[in-house]
Amino acid sequence: MNDNKLTPRGNFIRTFLLVIVIVVVFAYGFQVTKINLEEPKEERRQTQLTNVIRALAHPDLTKYETERLAVNVPIMVPCPDTQFTLPDLSQPGPSVTLSAECAEPGSEITVTGTGFEQSDNALIFFVPYKADESDEVQLPLSDDVEIDEQGNFSHVVELKKDRTSENPQKIRVVVNRRSGFPMPSQTVYDTIEKIIETVFLALIATTFGTALSIPVSFLAARNLMIQVTNVFGSLVTVIAIAPIGWFLGSWLFGTIGGWGVNLIVGGEVPATAGLWAPALLLFSVQAMASRGSWAKQLTMLRSYSVGVLGALGVALAWGLVAGLGQVIGLGLANVLGPFAFLGNFLFVISDALAIFLPLVGGLAGLFALVSLAGVPTENMLLRTGETILSKAFVVLMSILAGGVLLGLPAALVTWLYQLSNPMTSIGWPAVIGGALMGILSLAVKVDRPMPTGMIAYYTTRTVLNVLRAIEPLIMAIVFVVWVGIGPFAGVMALMLHTIAALGKLYSEQVENIMLGPIEAVTATGANRLQTIVYAVIPQIVPPYIAFTIYRWDINVRMSTIIGFAGGGGIGFLLQQNLNLLKYRQASVQMIAIAIVVSSLDFISAKIRERII
Repeated sequence: MNDNKLTPRGNFIRTFLLVIVIVVVFAYGFQVTKINLEEPKEERRQTQLTNVIRALAHPDLTKYETERLAVNVPIMVPCPDTQFTLPDLSQPGPSVTLSAECAEPGSEITVTGTGFEQSDNALIFFVPYKADESDEVQLPLSDDVEIDEQGNFSHVVELKKDRTSENPQKIRVVVNRRSGFPMPSQTVYDTIEKIIETVFLALIATTFGTALSIPVSFLAARNLMIQVTNVFGSLVTVIAIAPIGWFLGSWLFGTIGGWGVNLIVGGEVPATAGLWAPALLLFSVQAMASRGSWAKQLTMLRSYSVGVLGALGVALAWGLVAGLGQVIGLGLANVLGPFAFLGNFLFVISDALAIFLPLVGGLAGLFALVSLAGVPTENMLLRTGETILSKAFVVLMSILAGGVLLGLPAALVTWLYQLSNPMTSIGWPAVIGGALMGILSLAVKVDRPMPTGMIAYYTTRTVLNVLRAIEPLIMAIVFVVWVGIGPFAGVMALMLHTIAALGKLYSEQVENIMLGPIEAVTATGANRLQTIVYAVIPQIVPPYIAFTIYRWDINVRMSTIIGFAGGGGIGFLLQQNLNLLKYRQASVQMIAIAIVVSSLDFISAKIRERII
């Protein structure tokens, strides 16, 4: 017998209480969201809604050549005490008469027109007296006045209360007549320009975001990273020396690459450049001085020298290419005329090469120094085991690693909040981190395996989750402050969000691949990089293509939103028209967005059918 089974009465009470809870939750939800069905019933709101819907249903797609017809009729405001004579302002064509030749300020008169065309809509203005007619102003007295089938109209208007004169003033009826064939309106041309900007904004953001998210996805794939381990001593050594590698690589590449750029762009190289060759040679000789026999020293010296000089040669060549591209790009932009964008493209790409040279150098220096120190350290510790010397070495590296792990975040906080005493705000966290890691190293064996891959996995996942939680609209606001209002800010915002979104989708696809090909490739003795190239990538290419195309579709729609924050594209134009209550123009942009999104969906479906 099941003692937990409720009786029918118990079931009824539980169901009743559940219903009560649901009702209370939704009732509070209505209160929080301020749902009020009485406001939509107000006549004023219904009128406003009707006007907006009618404007949206009548998009500003076409325009006509217009012929402006103005008919003036004189009037005295106020009525003079003596007899007066009004000037004759009649002209051939339609005529306008007033119910009185004079009237008091603020009074009503009837304006009657005859001889107009039925398709015309008339506007009535009050024109105050001006001695110089070129200075005349038109004060509106009515909205569009409909003309009947006979070409007549009659409309009552109220005169201005503060416009009086001893001289005759005017009531002016203006009619703008359409002529010729309909032509695309200026709104259509503006929309086409912005929708093209939107498509390419999304394309560039998707392209660069995809390129950066692919390597990130491997770091965020659990099945790949769970197998990556390092012994404790090697891990703390890598952490301790990683900043040194980054700083040296960034500094060397930035300096030597800068020489290449300056040589091409400015035609000069700093005088200190000549001192680097002997300095590098002495550094290499000193580094090899204590290693084995002379033959081995010379061999290692040659290998290290070739590697260092090769890397520096790459940096110099990179700088030369960047400088040459900038010079050629500017030259082409000045001579290509309508195709100047090609020269600008070359200049921007070359400028990006120069800007990212220190970053590339930092990554190269980091990986080079980590490889040179991490692998030998791990092999040494696995070979020697727990000895006094190895333990002392690991404790020292642990202290340095602890200082790095807490010192670098402390330095970031110090810079961010502009703390007044950097020595204290950075020094104490570094000391505390070093002390904690030193104590930890005493309790951990030097050759204990550490889950390095999982550390990288959780770090990457955390960063991706944080970036994905921030809407592109917020990112666009930040980038607008940095690079200014325009599509460039939108590209950067969408690219950053694309990296976060595709990094997650790609990594999950990697986690769902079949293990058979990986085991087969690994059994042949392939290293980790070869395993990824030959066993992982072939399985993920089709879904990666599908996700990339889908992300482009998403970025096109997102660009509409980030335009509201100044991120360029069709959204920027749509926001302007909505703020100015130009709903007919906004309707054109909405139609363009719908057409582009539908077209991209159709095209992407066809591409997926052919590729996947």
